[in-house]
Amino acid sequence: MLYVILGRETAEGSSKRRQARPAHLERLKQLQNEGRLLLAGPLPGVDAADPGTAGYRGSLVVAEFPDLESATAWANADPYRKAGVFERMEVHPFVKVLPA
Repeated sequence: MLYVILGRETAEGSSKRRQARPAHLERLKQLQNEGRLLLAGPLPGVDAADPGTAGYRGSLVVAEFPDLESATAWANADPYRKAGVFERMEVHPFVKVLPA
């Protein structure tokens, strides 16, 4: 099943992103190589692809996992979570309807 993983950023998260980013991207690439990643990306703090000093509000991942427990465990082990970029992680089951 697909799951939405939403990481909510701390006030200091943007300053911690750079250091943890390579490990974060490596985990996402692993999901992609396994054919389990539907999409992933950051949530800018302003209406711009490059938010500059406004930073980010968090990140969104939609990926396939065997169950909610597995998706939650994966989310909580994210390098951004461990580095203090995210203050909390939300994990929700997701049903893709479109595009088919």
